[in-house]
Amino acid sequence: MFDLDKWEEIFATIYRNKLRTALTALGVFWGIMMLVVLLGSGNGLKNGIENNFRGFAVNSIYMWPQKTTKPHRGLKPGRFYLFRNGDFEAIKAQVPEVDIVAPRIQLGGWRDANNVSRKEKKGNFQVMGDYPEYRSIEVLEILQGRYINHNDLAEKTKVCVLGEQVMAELFQPDENPVGDYIKIKGVYFQVVGTFKSLKSQGEEADHDRRTIFIPYTTFQRAFNFGDKLGWFALTSASGVSAAVAEEKVKQVLYARHKISPDDMRAIGSFNAEEEAKRFMGLFTGIRIFIWLVGLGTLVAGAIGVSNIMLIVVTERTREIGIRKAMGATPASIISMIMQESVFLTFLAGWFGLAAGVGLLELANYLMIKSGADTSFFLSPGIEFASAITATVILIITGALAGLMPAMRAVSINPIAALRSD
Repeated sequence: MFDLDKWEEIFATIYRNKLRTALTALGVFWGIMMLVVLLGSGNGLKNGIENNFRGFAVNSIYMWPQKTTKPHRGLKPGRFYLFRNGDFEAIKAQVPEVDIVAPRIQLGGWRDANNVSRKEKKGNFQVMGDYPEYRSIEVLEILQGRYINHNDLAEKTKVCVLGEQVMAELFQPDENPVGDYIKIKGVYFQVVGTFKSLKSQGEEADHDRRTIFIPYTTFQRAFNFGDKLGWFALTSASGVSAAVAEEKVKQVLYARHKISPDDMRAIGSFNAEEEAKRFMGLFTGIRIFIWLVGLGTLVAGAIGVSNIMLIVVTERTREIGIRKAMGATPASIISMIMQESVFLTFLAGWFGLAAGVGLLELANYLMIKSGADTSFFLSPGIEFASAITATVILIITGALAGLMPAMRAVSINPIAALRSD
């Protein structure tokens, strides 16, 4: 490895055949660069999806009422129904598989808005009636003041917590909203806190920024909702699958609302744990596919290196014969050929690795500078472990690429080699 004569010979051979060396190295360069870019892109997709799950409990479940589709106990299909406060109490009492149960109410639908005003300023925002426990399901960063608490629920106090965009549109930048009042549908509420969503971008992040939270009981009284509620946000208990908790809750709701147990469409649901598992499984498959494609391209480049080394051995047949006639051992011949192969492969691969990382960094920079939506593609890059793995693969590939030419060199007969032209 540290024989200067060998390195001089290697560099001399590369210098004499610059074009051939460059074309040979191009295959390895392209293979490792593609592997890095594909791995980095896969990580970008993974980061984007994980960012969408960031900010709320992975074992969370959301349930809402839908129209029935099957007859049951004398009731016709197509029936509309609503969740009630009694459902909330029943779930808490009958389903130990559930840890947190947070009933929720909303003025208007997901895309609807409500008139909210403060002095001469007005805005259209989402107004949510919630329990304090909801903050354990969807994590919010309190910027000023506090979040709603159980005392607010018990006293039905008219207080609210504002999202970032609500605060920006209704208040001046130098104003402190806490302690001031806003008016929602003609009802005054005192601001007790402001919050920031942990979701960075996307529709849900925009929704959070334009949201106002008020106590659940206050909401029902102020806007004449009676005991009606919109939907449930829940989390499974420790050690319990979210799918099991979801099924147990549905059984209670089926019984309470006289819904057929076979009616899979009567209760809408979103299971974050199942979605997370599905995405993780998808990315495992993508990562395996990326490695297979990248390694396949790299192997193709290594085969090119091996073929070139065979040509080099053929061209240096006389030289190798002289070496063997002068007492060169098979090990020295093998090391000479394999050292050149490993060096060429590693050098081309290192430049390919650097080029791939550079392309990923450039893509990330352009995305940030352009303000592109990173909801599903965020911070593309390659992990240090993957870079080390790629480097080790390069060395192994270079060694294997030089093995066959080296064995051919060892098999050369010195007398026949000296007689060759």
